[in-house]
Amino acid sequence: MLLAPFRAVYRGLVWLANSPRTLMLSYALLIAVSSVLYRIFEPNATMGDAIWWAVVTASTVGYGDISPETWPGRLMAALLISVMVLVVVPLITAHFASKLIVDTDAFRHEEQEELKTNLRQVRRLLEALAEREGITPTAPDDPTTPAAARSTPST
Repeated sequence: MLLAPFRAVYRGLVWLANSPRTLMLSYALLIAVSSVLYRIFEPNATMGDAIWWAVVTASTVGYGDISPETWPGRLMAALLISVMVLVVVPLITAHFASKLIVDTDAFRHEEQEELKTNLRQVRRLLEALAEREGITPTAPDDPTTPAAARSTPST
């Protein structure tokens, strides 16, 4: 529908952000394509100048020693700066930030499943013990259960 192109772009960005290799490859491709286009748009520039311009412009340092003089070159410079500032740099930052805030105390799936299995076994044992002792279990948050019965006895 109408949002399908945006979803595709979002999925592409997520794919790029989740792999440092693809992120670095996309950065290198952006520099290479921008260099070639700069060389085409600016007839007096050498390929070395074009690569230098692309790296300096993409890093948003912008020394000003080389700058486009034609309108297609200036438009490409504006697009390169915008893509770098609005897409590539935030993706790199997000990738590194996500690696820094990983919760090392979080349970893995296998550990969660083991805990669930153990809790089920404990529950079965408690139910069997309650049945043997003649205790009728009630829910702890059940409003019909007296407050004294809900509190745990201190032995």
